[in-house]
Amino acid sequence: RRLACGDVEGRLEALFGRIRAIQGKSGRFDMLLCVGNFFGSASETEWEDYRTGAKKAPIPTYVLGANDQETMSYFPNTSGCELAENITYLGRRGVYSGASGLQIAYVSGTEAQSEPAPAYSFSAKDVAELKVSLLSTSNFKGVDILLTSPWPRDVGAFANSAGEIDTKKCGSKLVSDLAASLKPRYHFAALEKVYYERLPYRNHTVLQETPQHVSRFIALADVGNTSKKKYLYAFSIVPMSLMDASELVKQPQDVTENPYRKLQKEIKKNRAPTSAEEEPARQFFFDLNKHQGKKRPSDGKESFQPKQTKKPSQPTGPCWFCLASPEVEKHLVVSIGTHCYLALAKGGLLPDHVLILPIGHYQSMVDLSLEVVEEVSKYKSALRKFFRSKGKRFVLFERNYRSQHLQLQVIPVPLDHCTSEDIKESFIAQAQEQQIELVEIPEHSDITQVAQPGTPYFYVELDTGEKLFHRIRGRFPLQFGREVLASQALLALPQRADWRQCTAERAEETAQASAFRRDFQPFDFALQ
Repeated sequence: RRLACGDVEGRLEALFGRIRAIQGKSGRFDMLLCVGNFFGSASETEWEDYRTGAKKAPIPTYVLGANDQETMSYFPNTSGCELAENITYLGRRGVYSGASGLQIAYVSGTEAQSEPAPAYSFSAKDVAELKVSLLSTSNFKGVDILLTSPWPRDVGAFANSAGEIDTKKCGSKLVSDLAASLKPRYHFAALEKVYYERLPYRNHTVLQETPQHVSRFIALADVGNTSKKKYLYAFSIVPMSLMDASELVKQPQDVTENPYRKLQKEIKKNRAPTSAEEEPARQFFFDLNKHQGKKRPSDGKESFQPKQTKKPSQPTGPCWFCLASPEVEKHLVVSIGTHCYLALAKGGLLPDHVLILPIGHYQSMVDLSLEVVEEVSKYKSALRKFFRSKGKRFVLFERNYRSQHLQLQVIPVPLDHCTSEDIKESFIAQAQEQQIELVEIPEHSDITQVAQPGTPYFYVELDTGEKLFHRIRGRFPLQFGREVLASQALLALPQRADWRQCTAERAEETAQASAFRRDFQPFDFALQ
């Protein structure tokens, strides 16, 4: 169950008060999708309470970006980021896919009137890149939801009246082209201060094309408007990927012709060759069904598209884990690659408890560049083989919360001590006891597909490839990963759950590092 909302314009108390009332009466909704102007000229007072954490949105809220220069300052990262607890800016354009498989395409801003497009606008190239990223996948049928701030031009053709809005003049032709290509089951827009629910329209030509699902366009008014026009829309939707094909393409009695056919012909006739394929689309994918960055070329063979290189950021203060930092305890380092290194954990749960760390300053797995991710994978593979040779399996976890440098904790567990299923069940059970929601990520997906940079999270990976994820909202126990592994159900070392109780003398640490380095050498790709 989802909620969609029109222009909020900074009226957060009015919006969230209304949602609390709805949820109190009708039960909880899964998410709130906001189109139009989320911020307005009077936003600062109410927003400060949410930005600082004094208040919290009652529902996971996803918003589009600025539509004018005045509100640009509220969006610190145009690629998308967490603005406050439970409030996420999706980004300039892209695709969001949740754990259920629901696919939401979005483009922020208004249509640019000149080139280069200002940061609060989108251009023909933006739309082309978003289309290419989806249409190039095999068996593409459409998206579940499309979010834009402007209306699509000519949406009222063949349809019920939009009242005082002249749909032949209002809205964006680029949005019409996007809607026609992506075939959303629901398309939400705002900015015009009115509520308009268009009759559903076809995405195929009758008797000429195979029947397809219908699309519904809904424009929403502004929050708290005095005319009491509808600004919140509640709906239930089963992801297209989970629906039976015959059920998906059912045509309602009031379905109309597609309003964009004529406009699409004009666009194709007048369009200059697009350069959308010249560079990869800059967008976030939260897709739990596909590998990030993969596209499927016309020959049906998969290939990786290059990911933009991310440079490591500069630490805000002394960092204990940047390899070039004088703070690093280099006697614990056991292997150095090109982009990453291995070090024994200080106060490790076991003598062979090891960390995978980037050499440069990256906060989390989500922030890593492609070449660093690839070397992390090499180290994981090498450690898996190394520990197996010792009769052990490893558990890997990351806590991206109250830490400034990525630390992938790798802890071995004897094979005859417990199974991977035992480990997974222990994490889930202890999470439930502490009201922590751990969800399983599909085997062939990774953390970068479910979390944006800046999102606090806890992540577990077993050597079987199984993965567990928790989106941290509020407080989180810092030693949770160690506590689970140290529990009686697994390693039975509860006294070692806190690393500060486990530190050793430097000479002992040096000896342990030397022994690990010697044993690991046959598996260390960095030496080959």
